[in-house]
Amino acid sequence: MKELSSPPAGNRILACLPDEARGYIEERAETRSIRAGDILFEEGAAITHAIFPHDGLVSLIARMENGRTVEKSLIGPEGFLGFAIVMGGDTVFGRAVVQVAGHASWLAVADARSALRRFEPLREAMLRFTKGHMAQLMESLACASLHTAQQRVSRWLLQAHDRVAGDEFHITQETVATLLALRRATVNEICAGLASAGAISYHRGVLSIIDRGRLLDSACECYGRIRAATSA
Repeated sequence: MKELSSPPAGNRILACLPDEARGYIEERAETRSIRAGDILFEEGAAITHAIFPHDGLVSLIARMENGRTVEKSLIGPEGFLGFAIVMGGDTVFGRAVVQVAGHASWLAVADARSALRRFEPLREAMLRFTKGHMAQLMESLACASLHTAQQRVSRWLLQAHDRVAGDEFHITQETVATLLALRRATVNEICAGLASAGAISYHRGVLSIIDRGRLLDSACECYGRIRAATSA
């Protein structure tokens, strides 16, 4: 049976706020487009803004000294970037790179901290997301160690589908391979198999989720755990 997720409707943290809090942020935030490949934060840099995606996908990336990279976690309209703002730090955790284009709102750190002091629902929502994000990081680490490449690719595609509007998005197989530290040929083979099974289709950089149920069957249990943690 085909199971499709509901498309996101703007940033969910901002959407859940009382009118006064949301209005306070909207007056001070700047909303602009984000493009695939844009670097929103560099790891270790000083926090200047909280960033609230409205659509699109952003990866937090770990970069090794030899140049190799791997995705730590994936963030979309359900959350924000700039965890140090609510955790008491001043620097960025992970390089933030846009994977799927969309839009996001930038709120200067001083305004974000002022809003956190003034509006308890905002603080609760941002802390709740941060807690769920930490669970995603831990599950992703376990997944990379214990599960097959096919399970990991399927999990990533499901996580992406949860965060995009509709059932298709622009992503290259090379990008997925880089994010999951897999060989491109491996990801090509996996995607071909998923397409043959009727789970997805892929054409010229556009990946479509055709049968979410089949994709769920191909993924590991980490997907369900991550979704439960980030939806709480």
